[in-house]
Amino acid sequence: MKILIKGGRLIDPASNLDRVGDLAVANGRIVKLGDVGEFAAERTIDAAGLVVAPGLVDLCARLREPGHEHEGLLESELAAAAAGGVTSLVCPPDTDPVLDEPGLVEMLKFRARKLSRCRLFPLGALTRQLEGAALTEMAELTEAGCIGFSQAEAPIRDTMVLSRALQYAATYGYTVWLRPQDAYLSGGVAASGSVATRLGLSGVPVAAETIALHTLFELVRTTGARVHICRLSSAAGVELVRAAKREGLPVTADVSINSLHLSDVDIGYFDSAMRLTPPLRQGRDRDALRAGLADGSIDALVSDHMPVTVDEKAVPFAEATPGATGLELLLSLAMRWARDAGLPLPRALAVVTAEPVRVLGSALGSLAASAGRLVEGGVADVCVFDAGASWAVAPERLASQGKHTPFEFSRSGFELPARVRCTLVAGHLAYEAE
Repeated sequence: MKILIKGGRLIDPASNLDRVGDLAVANGRIVKLGDVGEFAAERTIDAAGLVVAPGLVDLCARLREPGHEHEGLLESELAAAAAGGVTSLVCPPDTDPVLDEPGLVEMLKFRARKLSRCRLFPLGALTRQLEGAALTEMAELTEAGCIGFSQAEAPIRDTMVLSRALQYAATYGYTVWLRPQDAYLSGGVAASGSVATRLGLSGVPVAAETIALHTLFELVRTTGARVHICRLSSAAGVELVRAAKREGLPVTADVSINSLHLSDVDIGYFDSAMRLTPPLRQGRDRDALRAGLADGSIDALVSDHMPVTVDEKAVPFAEATPGATGLELLLSLAMRWARDAGLPLPRALAVVTAEPVRVLGSALGSLAASAGRLVEGGVADVCVFDAGASWAVAPERLASQGKHTPFEFSRSGFELPARVRCTLVAGHLAYEAE
């Protein structure tokens, strides 16, 4: 379909584009930006007063399929992505069965393509069954469509296995995605501190993150492997990543919307909605994460989307399943962070568009030149939203099968800025607000 998006504020952080104009789409690509002139559109979208931006790129979203269909289906979670303006997402390998076989990866990508709601980029398992012992066939998984390799929430206990994995990845140019957590210190359910002590909850010290980062950076120095640090949670972790970047190590990092906006105080009296991974830390850690994202020490903001059922949260805090829905909140919480930090709108968009694409790099193949961008001849992955709107998060109105979020209005008491009006994926209208 030929689509004309007319009179919107065109913002592309990658090229510093920020102007009012039109955007024309044909054959799945952007054919004209700005003054379109004569264009025989089959559908015209009036974007006056709205922002026209690249589709969002989310580096961490669990879709719960295969294996956890009672928590989320591919159909429901990709619909949630489109409703949130997300046109590309990366999913970790901790499905059931684990994404350690090429056939599983191919099946997942095929189903996502058929739905035409969002581009799906799977991470393959770094070790078989995520057990931290035998390495997977990384070359075969890459051919099947994996854009990197991860252990998800299963830390590798054997440093020799991790070293060999990084050596192999460096040899073939693969990126390893790891959440820094020491296997022996990360078994608690809340961040160590006064809140966990008062509530009698087992704690996860900051050292669980920093020890893992020190080990990882030493191995990066010796192997030269490219590593992406997933979901930093502490001020000390931010400083270590900042120092590693100054040193020139090939590392990137992201932070979740939860760690960016919440702290352990929000646990209140055992609120299981705040049972998250990584655990919410102190206010000073949250402030350091915000500053790190602003100065570029942290590259991207992620939704850390993980739908869970009502039953999995309706239990005591320590027994609750960690996780929350986030795909539909990513844009709004990026906007809220930028507003609180006094940053302009293009900077808010950069951490969920251009910067995640830079993290993915050449793994995107032919999409690398235009994903997360508005560029003539590039793919028509577009998000149109109302930056001036505000909305109260109500679980029953979320498209995701998982309805639990710490930002539910009845819990948080505040509305979120910005509302997605429509989302295009490869020129296809994947979502349109009523």
